[in-house]
Amino acid sequence: MTVRAVSAKNEKMVHIPMNETLTHTLTKWKEQTRGDGEKLVFPSPKSGEVMDNCKSAWAKLLKDAGITNFRWHDMRHDFASHLVMNGVDLNTVREFMGHADLKMTLRYAHLAPAVKMKVSVKYAVTCKRAGKGFIVAVVS
Repeated sequence: MTVRAVSAKNEKMVHIPMNETLTHTLTKWKEQTRGDGEKLVFPSPKSGEVMDNCKSAWAKLLKDAGITNFRWHDMRHDFASHLVMNGVDLNTVREFMGHADLKMTLRYAHLAPAVKMKVSVKYAVTCKRAGKGFIVAVVS
């Protein structure tokens, strides 16, 4: 899937691989909503061109569902958080989020203590006394 540069937050095109579930869902969506000739997943209902604003539809959806204090952007944070909590490395999260700089992605690093533990167990550090100092050996 490609997010166009004009639609992306930092105005850079982002390519995101689609898994089987997403491919199936979008294929079914396309079958239900439009013909084969259209290239846009969510065209504007008024013009059929690129949809540039869905604020009123989003606000209505939240109101109808009784959801308060929730922003569209909250879904990005949720997505990134779940990637990190499931052990996805931060550079891959950065790429999926379209962050230009790893610093932006590092805000999610605190959600990965289990990943640190896995590394700690896999590469156990053993220390042995050798004369006046210690010899540190990493065992994998």
